[in-house]
Amino acid sequence: MEKKKFSMSLTTQILIATIGGIVFGALVGPWCANLKFIGDIFIRLIQMSVVLLVMSAVIGAVGGGNKNAGKMGLHTFKWIFFFTIIASLLGVALSLIVKPGLGITLIDSSAYADTEVASASLQDTLLNFVPTNVLGSMANAAMVPCILFSMFFGAAMGKYVKETGDDSMVKFIKSFNAIITNIIKIVMNIAPIGIFCLLANVAGAIGFKVIIPMAKFLGCLLIGDCIQFLLFTPFTAALTKTNLMKYPAKFAKMSIMAVTTTSGAICLPTKIQDEVEKFGVSKEVADFTGPITMSMNSCGAAQCYVIACFFMAQATGIQMSAYQMTMSIVLSIMMCLGTISVPGGSVIVYTFLASSLGLPIEALAVLIGVDWFAGMFRTLMNVDVDVMVGMLVADKLGELDHDVFDGKKVVTY
Repeated sequence: MEKKKFSMSLTTQILIATIGGIVFGALVGPWCANLKFIGDIFIRLIQMSVVLLVMSAVIGAVGGGNKNAGKMGLHTFKWIFFFTIIASLLGVALSLIVKPGLGITLIDSSAYADTEVASASLQDTLLNFVPTNVLGSMANAAMVPCILFSMFFGAAMGKYVKETGDDSMVKFIKSFNAIITNIIKIVMNIAPIGIFCLLANVAGAIGFKVIIPMAKFLGCLLIGDCIQFLLFTPFTAALTKTNLMKYPAKFAKMSIMAVTTTSGAICLPTKIQDEVEKFGVSKEVADFTGPITMSMNSCGAAQCYVIACFFMAQATGIQMSAYQMTMSIVLSIMMCLGTISVPGGSVIVYTFLASSLGLPIEALAVLIGVDWFAGMFRTLMNVDVDVMVGMLVADKLGELDHDVFDGKKVVTY
């Protein structure tokens, strides 16, 4: 009988590398600066695919033939944007109050004095969103112009497919995106090595104090989740005329799944079933809103990404401008409109945000090191608010059964 080979998940490897890098760096000291170049190679391998991954994902999402028109789609997207914007603003408030990045200084901020994003007028800001040469924007990793071009390309591609019936370009874009995704998966195999070297370098310079901002970052996410739940559940209960006291018990099962799996996709079947059987949402609405909110309603993620932007700035001694703060909200929301489903997808988002906002990427190692824990908080709010969106849509369309919610009627999905 062939012996079963021992295997360890990438998440476990990253956790071990995080702890190992901090301990090794703190014990060995400044010599660990010699390992930094290995971590930099890992970051560059991620950076080289970010533009292509984001552009192909946006083009595929816009021009891939998804038809979410009609009253149900209108109300779904309305609540998605509402909740996501509130979560992003909450992320800004928590970042300014808690200051999760303070406690360590990874680099001298004067080294980036010339690269900070300068304040600009509203007209100049909007003008710079429109590329004169998309290839130049891609070369410079100017993500907003690239995304704008991708949206136009996707819309034009969708129109072409509708007029001609030729979907070969759609298939090409989706295949191209799958290939880039595979590149990311390959690169992520060396993530533990890269993270070990990056954190060893940081810990070698400042010691175990690196743990403080890690805890503060996760603490921000936990506080943010609690505030979101305390805001959104009474709001939903009031609009849908349902009993607020029954919400915690009804959310319990899917919340536990969200925290333990850190995957909205894995939670999807349970979420839809509970929407119908516990919350009284009609099957038609649950089947429609469930998959859409899984991909596009990411309150937990939006909050996390905004806090990550402030973390990267604060941990490297940079004062974010009003423009950077605003763009951190806009870009975080945009990144939530189509989740990146590759292992370590948040690494792509963090890299994208740092490049787009002119922030140093030295703090990425700390963020990646605690990302599994951050994923717990992201997924928890993503999944729970998905259900609230479904309830609000169902209520607006007269598809919310209060007898089911109150336990007076039993239905099965």
